Amino acid sequence: KSRCCVPLKSIEVELEVRDHVATVVSTLNYENKEDKLLEAVFVFPLPGDAAVCHFSAKIGQTQIVAEVKEKQKAHEDYDDALSSGQQAFLLEESDQSPDIFSLSVGSLPPGESASIRLEYVTELAVQADDGLRFCLPAVLNPPYQPQGAGVQVTSVPASLVSYSLSFSARVSSPRPISKVESNCSLDPLQYLNTDQTQATVKLAAGHKFDRDVELLIYYKDANQPTAVVEAGQASAEPGSLMGDPVVMVSLYPEFPQTVMSSVASCGEFVFLMDRSGSMSNTRISSARDTLLLLLKSLPMGCYFNIYSFGSRYEHIFPKSVEYSQQTMEKALKTVEQMEANLGGTEMLEPLKHIYSQPCIPNQPRQLFVFTDGEVGNTKEVIDLVKKNSGSHRCFSFGIGEGASSALINGMAKEGGGHIQFITGTDKMQAKAMQSLRFALQPAVVDISVIWDLPKEVSVTVLSPPITALFPGQRSLIYAQLTGQIFDDKKSLVNSCSKNMSVLLYRLTVHKLGARTLIRSLEEGEDRGWQDTKVKEKVVQLSVQSGISSSLTAFIATPTLSGVGGLYLPCFRQALLLMVMDVDFCLLWRNELNQMFIILKEARIKTPKFDVVSSVSEQQTRDPLLQLVSLQEATGKWLLDPALPTALGKTNEEVEKSKPVLANKEIWATVLALIWLHGLKMDSKNEWDLLAMKAASWLRAQNAPWVTECVEAANLLLGCSVTKEALGL
Repeated sequence: KSRCCVPLKSIEVELEVRDHVATVVSTLNYENKEDKLLEAVFVFPLPGDAAVCHFSAKIGQTQIVAEVKEKQKAHEDYDDALSSGQQAFLLEESDQSPDIFSLSVGSLPPGESASIRLEYVTELAVQADDGLRFCLPAVLNPPYQPQGAGVQVTSVPASLVSYSLSFSARVSSPRPISKVESNCSLDPLQYLNTDQTQATVKLAAGHKFDRDVELLIYYKDANQPTAVVEAGQASAEPGSLMGDPVVMVSLYPEFPQTVMSSVASCGEFVFLMDRSGSMSNTRISSARDTLLLLLKSLPMGCYFNIYSFGSRYEHIFPKSVEYSQQTMEKALKTVEQMEANLGGTEMLEPLKHIYSQPCIPNQPRQLFVFTDGEVGNTKEVIDLVKKNSGSHRCFSFGIGEGASSALINGMAKEGGGHIQFITGTDKMQAKAMQSLRFALQPAVVDISVIWDLPKEVSVTVLSPPITALFPGQRSLIYAQLTGQIFDDKKSLVNSCSKNMSVLLYRLTVHKLGARTLIRSLEEGEDRGWQDTKVKEKVVQLSVQSGISSSLTAFIATPTLSGVGGLYLPCFRQALLLMVMDVDFCLLWRNELNQMFIILKEARIKTPKFDVVSSVSEQQTRDPLLQLVSLQEATGKWLLDPALPTALGKTNEEVEKSKPVLANKEIWATVLALIWLHGLKMDSKNEWDLLAMKAASWLRAQNAPWVTECVEAANLLLGCSVTKEALGL
C-alpha cells in the first residue's frame, strides 16, 4: 500500500470559560509534503457532551466554512466534489460513539498548507472539591476495541511528538475566581479587574506532551445558583429554538451540615475495577489499597460485591452479599491477589451482568467504576448506564493521563453520580473515599421547579426532568422562553434573573440547549428513535442550530480555481489511519519518522507483566494501610500483635500503657483512633468514614474506662486528641 504523511506542524488552542461553560477554539496547521493530491482522514475524540458548532479550513489563500447537512446528503456532496476534482471537507460524528469524530480532507494539493479551525462548546464537570475541570488530552491512549470491532490502534510516545502547542484561557464569572490550578506549568494567573471575576492564564512554553493539559478552576461561593439568559438570533425564525431567548439554570446546592454528617446504614455497593494490562505496577497496587479502604469503610447492614475486568471479567461473589466480618475477609483475600492481567478494556459485558442482578429491596445500588483507558463502544456503555439510571447511581474514576473523559463524564452524568480524575500525584484512595462519602449521604427527592416569570412569557423545558439532587452533584436546566418580545437585553435579564447571577453571551446557551434536546431525542426508547418524525426533528434542530448530531455532518465543498477538472483516484483505502486521544490533535506520521502506524485489521498484543511479590509489598506498606487492614467489619480493632507495629510501638509499650481494668478491644480501638486523629490528619479523607464507624462502635459499647483510655493513648503516642474530636 502507498503511504503518505501529512504532518501536524502546530496547534493553537484558545479556551474561554464563562462560569461553568467552556468555548474551545482550536487551530491546527498541516502541510502536504507529497508530490500528489491526497485525501486525508483524521480521527479524534472530543468531549461526549460537546456541541461542535463551527468548522472551517484555509487552504492556501482560500477560506472555506462548512455547513451542517443531513449525513447522507453530506456524504453525497463530498463524493461528488472529489469526483469532479474539487476540494472538499467532511466532519462527522462516529456511529459507535458520540465522542469520536472523523475529518476527511479531500484533494489537498502537493506542497500546500492547510489550517483547520474547530470550535465547540461544553459544560465543565464539577469535581468533588467544587473545582471545574477542563482537560485537553495530550497523551495518546488508544481505545480498546472489542473483538471484531475493526481498526486497532497503537500509541505514540511523547518523545516522538514534534509539533508545538500554544494554549491560553480566559475565565469570567459573576463570582470571584479564587484560583486556577493545573498539572502542567502555567504562566502566572492575571486578573483583569479588581473584583477578580475575570482572569487569563497561559500554558508555559515547552510543553513536553507527557501529560494531559488539565485546568481546575475554583470560584468563591461555588454553591450559589446561577442563571444564564441569552437573547435569540435576530435572523432566526420567531418561535424557533434559535429565535427565542434561552435560559440555563445551574443548581449546585450546599446541604446543611446535619445532612452532610449523617451516613446511611444501607445500600448495595458494587465496585468495578479495571485490571487491563495498562493498570500494571503502581496503578494496580493503588487499586488494591483503594478497595481495602472502601471495604473497611462500608456500614454494617449493607450489601457489596467486587467485579474486575479486562478482555473478560470476574466477580468475587455470584451476587452481592451482606457485609460482615466473614464476607469482608473473603473479599480482601481476593483483592490482595489482584494483578493487571486480564488483557484489554472491555467494560460492557460486566456492566450487563451487574445490571442483570435484581436490586435488593431497601438497599439502593451504588456503582463505582475505575478505569485508566478507553473503550471502542463508549456510546453503548453510556447508553446502558442511562437505561439503568432509575435503579442505581454511578460514580466513575478516570485513572492516569489517558483515561477517556467522554466515558468517565458520560457514565457519571447518566448515572447520577459524579466524576473523579486521578492524575499526577493524586491519590486514588482519597478520591474514592470522597465519592463513598457522597454515596452514603441522603438525596433530596420529589423536586419541582417553579418559574417565576411575567404572565406573557411561557417556558418550554429542554432538559430531562430532575428527579433527585445529591450532595456534590450539579444539575443544569435548559429552557426556551416564548412570549412578549423584550425591549432590550437588560429588561430580559431583569425579568428572568431575580436574585441569580446572570451572564449574557453569544448563542452558547442556545447551542448547549439544542445539544441537550438532540441527545434526549437520540437516546430515547428504541421505538421512538425508529420514528421518522423524531429523526426529522433531530436533523432540523441540528441544521438550525449549526451543531453536530449522529444524523448530520459538517460539509464544505467549494470550487477552487487551479484545480479544474484534475482528478486523482481516491486514496481513502490506501491511507493509514492514526487515532489520537487528543481533543484537537489530528496527526499523520509514517514509519520513517518512527511514529506508530495503524494498519487495518491490526491486532494489539496484550503485554505480559511480572507479578509483584505480595510479601515485599507488605514489608513496605504504608503504616496507615497496615492499621486499616487490621480493623474489623464492625469498626473495632483487636489488641493484635500487629497493632503496635502499625502504630510504631512495641507490644510491651502498648500492654504497659493500657488502663488495668479497660477492655482490650476498647483500648485497641481508642489507640487506633488517637493515632489517626493525632498523627494522620493529612490523610483524613482516606480514613474519615472508617473512623466514624469505629467511634459508633465505641458509643454502642457504653463502656467505662473510655476517658482513661483516651488519656493513656494520648500519653503513649504523644498526642493531645480530645474525646469530642473522636466523636465520643
